[in-house]
Amino acid sequence: MRYDDARVNAEIVLAKHAQGVIEGKLAALGFEQRQELAAEAWTQEAVSTAAIEGERLDLQAVRSSVGRRLGVASYKGPNALRHIDGLLDIMDDAVSNAAAPLSDERLQAWQAALFPTGFSGMSKIRVGAYREHVEPMQIVSGRLGHENIHFEAPPSAQVPAEMGQFLAWFNSRQESDSLIQAALAHLWFETIHPFEDGNGRAGRVVVDLVLARDIGETSRLIRISQRLLEQRDDYYEQLERAQHGSLDVSNWIAWFVTQVRIACEQSSLVIDESLEKARFWFTHRDKELAPRQRKLLNALLDAGSGGFEGGMSTKKYESLTGASRATSSRDLIELEQMGLLRQAGAGRSTRYYLNIDGWDAQQ
Repeated sequence: MRYDDARVNAEIVLAKHAQGVIEGKLAALGFEQRQELAAEAWTQEAVSTAAIEGERLDLQAVRSSVGRRLGVASYKGPNALRHIDGLLDIMDDAVSNAAAPLSDERLQAWQAALFPTGFSGMSKIRVGAYREHVEPMQIVSGRLGHENIHFEAPPSAQVPAEMGQFLAWFNSRQESDSLIQAALAHLWFETIHPFEDGNGRAGRVVVDLVLARDIGETSRLIRISQRLLEQRDDYYEQLERAQHGSLDVSNWIAWFVTQVRIACEQSSLVIDESLEKARFWFTHRDKELAPRQRKLLNALLDAGSGGFEGGMSTKKYESLTGASRATSSRDLIELEQMGLLRQAGAGRSTRYYLNIDGWDAQQ
């Protein structure tokens, strides 16, 4: 495979800048805040990488399992099913053990963790090992009888040798930049398609591993799978083009690096909201608040500038806190008088918004 250095490097400069912005902003946050951000990003990444394959995970179960792993006490919920914990296990392994070599055994353990029962849906599949079926491995879409064949992977007999070449290249780290390696690794892995199932999820965890080698735990904050889910059709189209075209994969690398840059920019906005929350509480650290008032303020802060459409009303406050109508009205007026909320409208149309400059009062 080859690529246009000038074109690719131009995209890398932008993506690296976006990564640097994230690292700079994280430095202003405390450990607990960083852990909360990492937990939510990891949760959304797990849900997104499964959704790309058409699988819907229980968000609360994922969130509670991630919370236990990162020690975020507020993330409580039902226990996750085995295959969900398996997905989280391999995502964690990629980041926590990023320096360890990637091997056949490690990849096969990843794939086995995704299918703890040995079944994919109703179909029994080969787990913990590369595919061995005689039939061609075809990537298809469309309903039965009207399938569209996007790509045919190498025959199963060639997979061990193909993976040997891939792993030798991957562990040599010979590419000039980690983002180039991540793009090429994902394309190469998906082209080999070494497993009967789970190739997409495992291939995206390979990307996680490359980024973790470069920026460590910060990589948990970059929601690449969430961005790829948003661009799912284009993602598949770009992969297909790279697999069918010439050996020049400049278009694929440039596209992939652009998605990383956008994912970084989106993550940066999430960090901004966390910074704003920290500044808000520091500014009002001397205020004496009832627990229900703190609950309201945290709910508004968590919703962000664009949350709670229509603002906070007395009725919404009642529903959120369980307080009476009179207490709700009194609490909101008190929060406004203390400068934590700002009022809009009057009478039955009275609404309250967080008193933060730059946050839309018409949210």
